[in-house]
Amino acid sequence: MYQLLRRLLFCFDPEKVHYFSMNSLQFLCRIPLFPAVLKKLFQPKKKAPYHFLGLNFPNRVGLGAGFDKNARYLDELELLGFGFVEIGTVTPLPQAGNERPRLFRLPADKALLNRMGFNNDGAAVIAGRLEDWRKQNKRLIIGGNIGKNKITANEDAWKDYAHCFHALHPYVDYFVVNVSSPNTPGLRALQEKDALRKILGNLQELNKQYKVRRPVLLKIAPDLLFEQIDEVVELALEINLDGLVASNTTIDRNLLSKEGKLAAEKYGAGGLSGLPVKNKSTEIVAYIHQKTNGRIPIIASGGIFSGIDALEKINAGASLVQVWTGFIYNGPAIVKAICNKLPS
Repeated sequence: MYQLLRRLLFCFDPEKVHYFSMNSLQFLCRIPLFPAVLKKLFQPKKKAPYHFLGLNFPNRVGLGAGFDKNARYLDELELLGFGFVEIGTVTPLPQAGNERPRLFRLPADKALLNRMGFNNDGAAVIAGRLEDWRKQNKRLIIGGNIGKNKITANEDAWKDYAHCFHALHPYVDYFVVNVSSPNTPGLRALQEKDALRKILGNLQELNKQYKVRRPVLLKIAPDLLFEQIDEVVELALEINLDGLVASNTTIDRNLLSKEGKLAAEKYGAGGLSGLPVKNKSTEIVAYIHQKTNGRIPIIASGGIFSGIDALEKINAGASLVQVWTGFIYNGPAIVKAICNKLPS
């Protein structure tokens, strides 16, 4: 059924389709009994709760950052079975992002190319939205993916991350520091050890001021050399970082088919997600896990379309997995399908 619907949806602009689809789902969920139908159809029947980072996840499959940037669709995503949802990337000030079009499909490679540019409503608005949502006694585990505004100089980036940390702290369950998006000029330079130490070390100190401490993770690019990953690992162990998310989108076009390369060249700059990044992200997960003997917890992201893909990441050393592009291509049954393949 979804494959037929997807053929229709793929005839239109990806970003417009995204909001049309989610707004339509939100509208339908106001109809009595429709949420119950969604739960029956898409929530995993296999109950497999998982304890990680001091949190109890209903299952190990989450939705990666960038899908629900502004925390608008949390109830609907929970009905589809997600064990957790990562919102953002959130920046201190609202940001329009890059010019449209900025999201493209590469169907031949089951991939997406995006150069969104951290478009979001800003920390204050999103925190207010989450506050209202939490007042309804909502329990879905939420991650807060945080970044810097485009206008903020790199030397002041740590202030932006601190701002978002304070704003979202009462309402999210964990944080992910995003310095690895390729779509904000100069951002990836913050993956260098000294810059990271200033950002992450400051957040760890701020965390101590709160009665309830939130786990802090770092999302890394799949394009890092192993020597660069070694530096990230060394710093993570030094400052007792809670974990890593591996990985973000890639700028490596060599992972695409000939057809995909031609399409990507036509569309221009941006990060690739989906099947092209699958093996690279799994390799990074395995490298970090082996390098640290499992001392650094890992959330795996990149090219997960099935239960077998998720198992590959978990066997490589990941504790949780996140989907995004696989959700677009495979539809709302993806969480249920993955959970049915995972060990209890």
